Amino acid sequence: MRLTTKGRYAVTAMLDLAIHFNRGSITLADISRRQGISLSYLEQLFAKLRKRGLVNSTRGPGGGYRLSRPPSEVPVVEVITAVDEKVDATACDGEGNCQDHARCLTHELWMDLSRQIYGYLENINLGDLMEQRDVQEIYQRQDREWVCLNRKSA
Repeated sequence: MRLTTKGRYAVTAMLDLAIHFNRGSITLADISRRQGISLSYLEQLFAKLRKRGLVNSTRGPGGGYRLSRPPSEVPVVEVITAVDEKVDATACDGEGNCQDHARCLTHELWMDLSRQIYGYLENINLGDLMEQRDVQEIYQRQDREWVCLNRKSA
């Protein structure tokens, strides 16, 4: 499967936005600090996420990004594909030209796996992820650390 750092970071950043959905716009700098993702990398990802209509942006003081719809309406697969990632376990990008321009012996196995992964990611949304106990514990820890850092820098 070709899920790279780009797809992982996009889901992580979008989950951060989902967790803070009721707090208004969130800056990329805040996401960067909480999640340990480079600000310039987030800017690239969010340009794609905005273009695909997954986030809305606000400029100026109090500006930042928000999910364009509630977390329960944002499937993980949509986030991944918005940043040009593929959910594909084949060596041929699903084209069937894996071995000398023809299908290889295991092509259907990898196609089936790709469909299973895609289906799983299509059926889990950001709201589902937010409800997971470990996610809640992690974001509470991150928020406590973020508050402490902001107090020290003030």
